[in-house]
This record gives sequence, structure tokens and C-alpha cells, in this order.
Amino acid sequence: MEETQGKVITCRAAVAWGAGEVLVMEDVRVDPPQRLEVRLRILFTSICHTDLSAWKGENEAQQAYPRILGHEAAGIVESVGEGVEEMKAGDHVLPIFTGECGECRVCKREGANQCERFRVDPMKKVMVSDGKTRFFTAKDNTPIFHFLNTSTFSEYTVIDSACIVKVDPLFPLEKMSLLSCGVSTGVGAAWNVADIQPGSTVAIFGLGAVGLAVAEGARARGASKIIGIDVNPDKFPLGREVGISEFINPKESDKAVHERIMELIEGGVEYSFECAGSIEALKEAFLSTHSGVGVTVLLGVHTSPQLLPIHPMELFQGRSITASVFGGFKPKTQLPFLINQCLQGVINLDLFISHQLPFHDINKAMQLLHQGKALRCLLRF
Repeated sequence: MEETQGKVITCRAAVAWGAGEVLVMEDVRVDPPQRLEVRLRILFTSICHTDLSAWKGENEAQQAYPRILGHEAAGIVESVGEGVEEMKAGDHVLPIFTGECGECRVCKREGANQCERFRVDPMKKVMVSDGKTRFFTAKDNTPIFHFLNTSTFSEYTVIDSACIVKVDPLFPLEKMSLLSCGVSTGVGAAWNVADIQPGSTVAIFGLGAVGLAVAEGARARGASKIIGIDVNPDKFPLGREVGISEFINPKESDKAVHERIMELIEGGVEYSFECAGSIEALKEAFLSTHSGVGVTVLLGVHTSPQLLPIHPMELFQGRSITASVFGGFKPKTQLPFLINQCLQGVINLDLFISHQLPFHDINKAMQLLHQGKALRCLLRF
């Protein structure tokens, strides 16, 4: 890698030129990293619904083109900028969409993980240090915007060092890539945010990768019953593998989902998780919890301008609602614990990889997820 350090690298990237348009595989120039930045060679990346939502342009205010999407990945450090001391060329790393500077008030506070400088921001499209991009088209030098601190739909990318977690080179990067977003978000919501207790009951609305990761976390914590809710029954068999014992398809029920849950568990569940990005699902998740002890955790991405469908007085019934980013994990200081738990078999990462394709088939992978046929499609460079 020494021959490329300090130089512009030309590589292949999947570029989004407009909302819903096919990603264009083209040559891009990637500048060297500046102070406290790192340039990575991406080896594996996958697509989550946040990428899908951005690609479709569901939130007009967040649209910026051309742009390199992608944020769930694993790779190797190609070079580091001035001031980067905790990693070097050749290190195996995970890029993380929400960072940890270790110095701000949020980073220093226990239980908080949204760094003041490097927290996830879908509106952000350039680097923190100088407000500029590190990507340009090779054909005419057009600037290309960044996405969620990472932009992993490229063979090489430049990321702030605060948004990178170093991992042991013996760990399988293809599996570790899942921990840079979806699995960590779901498991962490169960462990860190809800703090599920042994013997408790859980309802999960939306059985995509995040919802199933919540179930894995709940199972590992000893939940006595886990209920899965989804309009796609094809997801139910995989749900059984992560400990879900009861399933509800809202399209096949003549009752509201929370009423069905009350029939299964008297009084409702202790914990519910909204992973569908649906206001209606959020309302049902809240109502499905037991008064006095119920906790609802919001995980789905909501692009609708609708507000919370809850009256303030309902909170006096002893139910609470909160949201979670990256499962409440501080990336640099707490993610290594989850990695070790996965290596010990506490969390099964294999079941989340439903498809594997070469990177140049990224548009096929996008369609698989869009059609609900894929959980995680791992793209290999």
C-alpha cells in the first residue's frame, strides 16, 4: 500500500445520480486522507434500508447528488492522515456511521453515544475538517458527496478516524461487516437501551435484519416469549431460528395487533421494538406494552412528516418510549465487547447473510432488498 499513500487513487464506485435511478458503476478519484482522516480499502459491504431509503430519495431534504451511498462494511486501512495514531496501514477495521471522538460531553457521558462532532447526520455530505469532499469523477472531476460519514459503495473511501473501529485481523471481516450497522443496532437496542431482563416478554414490529437482531439479543438475554409482527410471512421461518415463537401478520388479522398481543400475553409485553419505519406500527408497539412497566424502543427510519401518534397523558400509564441509534453502543469503546460475544457464539451472524454477490451486481442487491427477498446481501469487492 506504500505506493498509493499520499496519492490520489482511481477506483470503481457505485454512484447515485438521482432519486431512484440505477446506481452507475464508474471510475472515481479518491483523495488522500487529511488530518485525523483514514483512507480505507473496502473488502465487503452490504445494503440496509437506510441506504435503500436514501437511494429512493424518500426524504427530499436529505437528497444530494451525485453521491456514494453505503455505510455497512469492513475493510483494511490503506493510509492515515496526520494525527491518526490508533491505527496504521494494513489494520482491519469497521467503518461506523456514527462516531466517537472521546472528548466531547456526550462521549464522556455513560449511556450516551451520539458524539457532538461525528454523530450520524443524513444531511451531512462533506468531510468535517474542511467542508470538502474526497471523491471526484475520473472523467470530468465532478465532486461526489459523502453519505453517513462512510460512503462504502466504493473500493476506496475516506472516513474520519473517529468513525472507524479497529478489529483483530483474525476475525472474519465478511461477518464483522454486519456489526457496522444492522446487527449492532438490533442487539444493542435489546441489551443497552431496553436492557431486557431474563424471563421477560418481547414484541418486535418488522422482521428485517434489525428486527431479527433484536430477537437474537432478546433470546440471548433469556426472554421467555418473543412475538414477531410482519406483513411478509416469508420472514417467519428465519424468525423461529432467532427465538421468535409467535407470529402475527397484520394483513391476516381482523383485530388490531396490540389486541392480538394482549390475547397472547395478559396485560401485554414488557418490551416492544418498532423496526418497520411505520407510524401505525409505532402506535401498535406502544399499545402492546404492559402498563406500569412497558418500554417501547423506536428503531425504524421514518421519512413521513407525521408526528408521534401518542397523547402525552398515555405516558402517565407507566409506559415509556425511546429511540436508539447504533443500539446505544459507543463504537470505539463498546463495540469490541459485542464482537467478542459474536465470536463466542452468543450471537449468530451467519443467519443474517441471505445472499452474496460481487460488488458490480449492486443494483441487483438493491432490488432484492427492495422486494423483501433479502435480509443482508453481502457484496464482495
